[in-house]
Amino acid sequence: MPFVYAAEELCYNSETNRPDDERQMMVNGLFSIVREWSDLMKNIIQPAKGTRDFYPEQMAVRNWLYNILRQVSESFGYQEWEAPFLESLELYAAKSNEEMVKEQSYVFEDRGGNMLTLRPELTPSLARMVAQKQNELVFPLRWWSFGPFWRYERPQKGRTREFFQWNVDLLGPNSPESDAENVAVLATLFKTVGLTPKEVLILVSDRRLLDAQLNAFEVPLESRAAVSAWIDRRDKLSAEAWRANAGKLGLSDRQLSKVEAMLADKDLWKTSAELPRFFEAIGSLGLSDYVRFDAGVVRGFTYYTGTVFEAWEVGGDIKRSILGGGRYDRLLVDVGGDLLPAVGYAMGDVVFTLLLEKYGLLPKELKVNPAEVLVTVFSQELFGESLKLASELRANGLNVVCYAEPTKLPKQFKYADRMGMRLVTVVGPEEVAADKVTLKDLGRGKQVTVAREKAAEAIRQALAKHLSS
Repeated sequence: MPFVYAAEELCYNSETNRPDDERQMMVNGLFSIVREWSDLMKNIIQPAKGTRDFYPEQMAVRNWLYNILRQVSESFGYQEWEAPFLESLELYAAKSNEEMVKEQSYVFEDRGGNMLTLRPELTPSLARMVAQKQNELVFPLRWWSFGPFWRYERPQKGRTREFFQWNVDLLGPNSPESDAENVAVLATLFKTVGLTPKEVLILVSDRRLLDAQLNAFEVPLESRAAVSAWIDRRDKLSAEAWRANAGKLGLSDRQLSKVEAMLADKDLWKTSAELPRFFEAIGSLGLSDYVRFDAGVVRGFTYYTGTVFEAWEVGGDIKRSILGGGRYDRLLVDVGGDLLPAVGYAMGDVVFTLLLEKYGLLPKELKVNPAEVLVTVFSQELFGESLKLASELRANGLNVVCYAEPTKLPKQFKYADRMGMRLVTVVGPEEVAADKVTLKDLGRGKQVTVAREKAAEAIRQALAKHLSS
């Protein structure tokens, strides 16, 4: 440790090359302070497992991502919406799978005896809100949201218990073209942030096509759910283990061979009634490079009713799932509403941010401090003048920090520099007497004194020079 080495050197007298008692006492004192600080750090309460602290630097990344998601969503005319973070457990019992409700949800009883949950997903809330005003809303609905969710899962890289999720849903139309539009929003996001088809792909299939194939393979209806789940696990098991499970499901060798042939057939989509229109629409949208057919995309057997899709990272050593979605036309029926076609998906921020970091696509510099100007405090007597100037600059639309106490100007300049502020102002006795303000450009090391009434305009011009340089 550099600190330890430096401390040991302090103990020696350079003239005698022997330990110095006074210096040893000083170093012992330093170590005592460090130990006390270390003990204090051990007693600091840590964040809840699976959650993240967002310091200003991390918050800047989150806000950047949010703004990109907003830009892409709104470019397709999707409207932002939000639902409560707390929902009735009854809602999720009606709409979500049993594992989500019993094992992954944060469930508690409130003081009124009601069973509530922190929302683990958004689709049930979407169904509830649309059902409540189904006769008032204007369809088709194009809705998007980006907010926090909670699931009690084992934290690992790319997965936390508290996370943010981008939800994009299109409700009303029931056509391959509307499915293509929903997928196009996702593909446009990839394109916007700089991810290429060599790095990410959206794999698409259709539950109706799979059902037709399983009918042709004479797979019994009562086995469809289990067989679909087995197909969905193809990439999660070794080839030997995956094939061995076929027999446990009651599939014959002949049926296994037919399923394997189906999964290998890249042109199978052409036999579908819907997928040719879907891929034609994707082509018209100019996003064909990002979208591929894959018969192995199944998704939830009881949830999805038509087109299904998954986005995968394909450029790394490990193929990684980014998100999944598809058509779920029974959305409102499960919560008491009328039948309403819908297609949508959800993407978590953790995996996506890791993906952008991996390919060097996070912005190099993000604005962490919103204020670009520091108003210094020359003295206690002139503190009021500094506060007045700060208020005047804010009234002119500038983001301004006024230093918190009178101290040496070089210390205030250093603070401004470390906080990334470009300009500082000084209102000392001479400036006050002449009704002027001194502006100092920290980057260029230049300063100018201007009339106080022209200070805001002079600052804007100086900031504009920074932007253009």
